[in-house]
Amino acid sequence: MGLFSFLKNAGSSILKDKESNHKTAAPDVAAKNAEIHEMRLNTLLGVVKTANVDIVDLSIDLNGDTVTVYGQTENQSEKEKAILALGNVNGIAEVDDRISVVNVEPEAQFYEVKGGDSLSKIAKSFYGDPMKYKEIFEANQPLLSDPNKIYPGQMLRIPNL
Repeated sequence: MGLFSFLKNAGSSILKDKESNHKTAAPDVAAKNAEIHEMRLNTLLGVVKTANVDIVDLSIDLNGDTVTVYGQTENQSEKEKAILALGNVNGIAEVDDRISVVNVEPEAQFYEVKGGDSLSKIAKSFYGDPMKYKEIFEANQPLLSDPNKIYPGQMLRIPNL
């Protein structure tokens, strides 16, 4: 368990896109804010489900730009993928991890992509071999769709080899 920091203004703009498309008939500000908050929670739950992360009893709380995620998963990599899926959403600055893991294993490292980075450059830095970029790509599936499509500010899992 822990608190993970992310660049708030980097990542998928799914929350902003959903908000701009969300029309509400709420009569007052409080009701409108409650509708928007519920829409954000549902969107974030969808982000984790879209990432095909297997978490039992998944639930999410949202307080400002901090997401708290609860549930249970079989292994550390599923937990880390959920944290990254949520943290790589534009507007999210922190993910408070409350996910329990059944089969405890060593944690992967998280790495923030810098300008000019590539998966092979990152692999060379961590493993001494640029060809091990495939391991990083696979460790971040399905969050990455293409090994050549990473962006500054994005957080990646770097598995222990």
